[in-house]
Amino acid sequence: MINVLIADSHPIVRLGIKQVLNATSDFEVIGDASTTTELFKLLEKVSPDVVMLEMDIPEINGIATLRKIKQDFPNTKVLMYSGQSEDVYALSTIRAGAFGYLSKTADIDYIISAIRKVAEGNMFITNELAQRLAFDEGTQKPRRFFRKLSTREVEVLKLLASGKRNKEVAEGLNLNEKTVSTYKARLMRKLNVDNLVDLLQQAKALELY
Repeated sequence: MINVLIADSHPIVRLGIKQVLNATSDFEVIGDASTTTELFKLLEKVSPDVVMLEMDIPEINGIATLRKIKQDFPNTKVLMYSGQSEDVYALSTIRAGAFGYLSKTADIDYIISAIRKVAEGNMFITNELAQRLAFDEGTQKPRRFFRKLSTREVEVLKLLASGKRNKEVAEGLNLNEKTVSTYKARLMRKLNVDNLVDLLQQAKALELY
């Protein structure tokens, strides 16, 4: 039996995934959470084989939540999923320690296959994503820029794009404010811009809004 914990801010999504998984003989949903606070309280009580973690889970962003799970519950495998573009977030989440990445548009069979594969300790990405990663050099320019960014730089950019100031970004990621300024300067250099407005426009091109 594969024990699964679902972390998603939308009740209807949690209910739908729960019904699909519980209708499959080798799955059991042992809990669900709508925020990161709920998620970590649950992880203190139960030991899921796989956590299905929404990228935009409230309170702490998905990648920071993933890192905390890896640190505090190292035996728990995380399958990230999001409505956001796969070719933007998948690389970052896998670099941060996720065992797989799914788009919310994936078929039900894909979800079931992904959880089974991750539960066995294997990586899972969709065939479409694998093809996009393989032929990334042939895609539009922002994608090539994105490949230069580290996972932490993506986190900083996403928070800046959401309207947060340096101090708020520093608090959200548990960084020094000066370090955030350094990341911002590095992002501007890597994305070939020289001001915050252009940086955020580039973030929009990367679908980080």
